Amino acid sequence: MIQREPIFPANRHALYEEHGYSAAIRSGDMLFVSGQVGSRADGTPEPDFAAQVQLAFDNLAATLAAAGCTFNDLIDVTTFHTDPENQFPTIMQVKQSIFPQPPYPNWTAVGVTWLAGFDFEIKVIARIPTSTSAG
Repeated sequence: MIQREPIFPANRHALYEEHGYSAAIRSGDMLFVSGQVGSRADGTPEPDFAAQVQLAFDNLAATLAAAGCTFNDLIDVTTFHTDPENQFPTIMQVKQSIFPQPPYPNWTAVGVTWLAGFDFEIKVIARIPTSTSAG
């Protein structure tokens, strides 16, 4: 049986405990990251949309780093948007700063009506580099 190892970024473990899920699960050389949002340190949404998107990517980077990964290890990305038509230009600016050149990861964008007070969420699947030991 393949073991599942929970991964948590520094300083955010209590948020996941409160809601009963892991930030990410390592299974073999794969990392499955739960949806990351633009939450401030106290768990509340960042009110400025562009800053919320950037903060979601920052929170994602911290979760990836906790497993020894970077954005370069992403295979599949799914994003959720409460107002895709109006939000997409802002999201694309941040996305292009994170992924400035090919090869790009797979990307699926989904419009939703509710994200628990947030307007953007990103979840990913990554391959853990072979140079990282499975702790």
